[in-house]
Amino acid sequence: MPKWKVQEAKSRFSELLDKANEVGPQVIARHGKDRAVVLSMEEYRRLVADRPSFTDWILSAPKVDLKIRRRKDRPRRSPL
Repeated sequence: MPKWKVQEAKSRFSELLDKANEVGPQVIARHGKDRAVVLSMEEYRRLVADRPSFTDWILSAPKVDLKIRRRKDRPRRSPL
Protein backbone atom coordinates (compact mmCIF):
# COMPACT_ATOMS: atom_id res chain seq x y z
CA MET A 1 0.00 0.00 0.00
CA PRO A 2 1.30 3.45 -0.83
CA LYS A 3 2.26 5.50 2.22
CA TRP A 4 1.76 9.24 2.63
CA LYS A 5 3.14 11.56 5.30
CA VAL A 6 0.46 13.69 6.96
CA GLN A 7 1.76 16.96 5.49
CA GLU A 8 1.91 15.43 2.02
CA ALA A 9 -1.62 14.01 2.39
CA LYS A 10 -2.93 17.41 3.51
CA SER A 11 -1.35 19.34 0.68
CA ARG A 12 -2.30 16.78 -1.99
CA PHE A 13 -5.65 15.63 -0.59
CA SER A 14 -7.49 15.49 -3.93
CA GLU A 15 -4.72 13.34 -5.36
CA LEU A 16 -4.88 11.09 -2.29
CA LEU A 17 -8.62 10.56 -2.85
CA ASP A 18 -8.09 9.85 -6.55
CA LYS A 19 -5.37 7.30 -5.75
CA ALA A 20 -7.62 5.57 -3.21
CA ASN A 21 -10.28 5.20 -5.93
CA GLU A 22 -7.93 4.19 -8.74
CA VAL A 23 -5.11 2.23 -7.08
CA GLY A 24 -6.47 1.07 -3.72
CA PRO A 25 -6.08 1.85 -0.01
CA GLN A 26 -3.64 4.64 0.90
CA VAL A 27 -1.83 4.67 4.26
CA ILE A 28 -1.24 7.94 6.12
CA ALA A 29 1.70 7.98 8.54
CA ARG A 30 2.58 10.43 11.30
CA HIS A 31 6.04 10.44 12.86
CA GLY A 32 6.87 7.27 10.94
CA LYS A 33 3.93 5.25 12.29
CA ASP A 34 0.90 4.22 10.24
CA ARG A 35 -2.10 6.13 11.60
CA ALA A 36 -4.94 5.88 9.08
CA VAL A 37 -6.05 4.35 5.80
CA VAL A 38 -8.05 6.10 3.09
CA LEU A 39 -10.30 3.70 1.17
CA SER A 40 -12.57 4.16 -1.79
CA MET A 41 -16.24 4.11 -0.87
CA GLU A 42 -16.64 0.93 -2.94
CA GLU A 43 -13.91 -0.83 -0.94
CA TYR A 44 -15.38 0.35 2.38
CA ARG A 45 -18.86 -0.89 1.46
CA ARG A 46 -17.40 -4.24 0.42
CA LEU A 47 -15.65 -4.57 3.78
CA VAL A 48 -18.70 -3.79 5.91
CA ALA A 49 -21.35 -5.49 3.75
CA ASP A 50 -21.00 -8.91 5.37
CA ARG A 51 -20.90 -7.68 8.95
CA PRO A 52 -24.07 -7.73 11.05
CA SER A 53 -25.04 -4.63 12.99
CA PHE A 54 -23.81 -4.45 16.57
CA THR A 55 -27.35 -5.11 17.83
CA ASP A 56 -27.73 -8.21 15.65
CA TRP A 57 -24.30 -9.44 16.74
CA ILE A 58 -25.17 -9.08 20.45
CA LEU A 59 -28.55 -10.74 19.98
CA SER A 60 -26.93 -13.69 18.18
CA ALA A 61 -24.85 -14.62 21.25
CA PRO A 62 -25.65 -17.97 22.87
CA LYS A 63 -28.40 -17.80 25.45
CA VAL A 64 -26.98 -18.24 28.94
CA ASP A 65 -29.02 -18.34 32.12
CA LEU A 66 -26.93 -16.59 34.75
CA LYS A 67 -27.95 -17.44 38.28
CA ILE A 68 -26.39 -15.04 40.69
CA ARG A 69 -26.51 -16.09 44.30
CA ARG A 70 -26.11 -13.65 47.11
CA ARG A 71 -24.72 -14.53 50.47
CA LYS A 72 -27.34 -14.57 53.18
CA ASP A 73 -25.09 -13.50 56.03
CA ARG A 74 -25.18 -9.98 57.46
CA PRO A 75 -24.09 -7.06 55.31
CA ARG A 76 -20.78 -5.36 56.05
CA ARG A 77 -20.81 -2.40 58.40
CA SER A 78 -20.20 0.99 56.91
CA PRO A 79 -17.01 2.67 58.13
CA LEU A 80 -18.97 5.92 58.56
